[in-house]
Amino acid sequence: MDLFELFGDEQHPAYQKLSVANGNRHYSFLESMATTALEIERPMLFQSIIKALNFHAIVGLHHSAGKYRSHPVEVGKYRPPEHYSVPPLMDDFVNLVNRYWETTDLFFLAAFALWRINHIHPFVNGNGRTARAVCYFILCVKSGGLLPGDTILPEVLRAEPNRTRYVRALQRADQGDENNLDDLIQLIRELLHKQISGRN
Repeated sequence: MDLFELFGDEQHPAYQKLSVANGNRHYSFLESMATTALEIERPMLFQSIIKALNFHAIVGLHHSAGKYRSHPVEVGKYRPPEHYSVPPLMDDFVNLVNRYWETTDLFFLAAFALWRINHIHPFVNGNGRTARAVCYFILCVKSGGLLPGDTILPEVLRAEPNRTRYVRALQRADQGDENNLDDLIQLIRELLHKQISGRN
């Protein structure tokens, strides 16, 4: 089933209802993966986790859930890397995250993951949801457990007024490289503090 293909509209009531249900399963799976990574003492990122997070986010909504895209895409004025570059770029991305897992500040690593997945845009749909989930996975695992708060960072990032800052921070990083992540790091730090203190 692919509701977008059936209706051609993400505002269709059936699409919206399934999207909410997917979101609940998406974050439940995210929490399970973070907890499991700590229990088995494998605090690292795997491509299988990234693909599974995308699958849970968009299954039933869009085709190719959990699979890297097989065609070019455009996101507004931004044109992500060509589809044939996605697998090697994701290999490099995951290897880099794991190489620096122990020695890099958790906010930098989370911001880098959030930006890089959005930049590569490896999936047909659900890239933002997947990137925010991976960012939060890194924060939880590097912190040693699930973080307290009723509304978690991935949801707070996508809601206004934070969404505007979030998009601008991604755009600034796109103008250079990981050295332009300061705005994104600051935003994650602020919003995570609000989450933990119960002020979001």
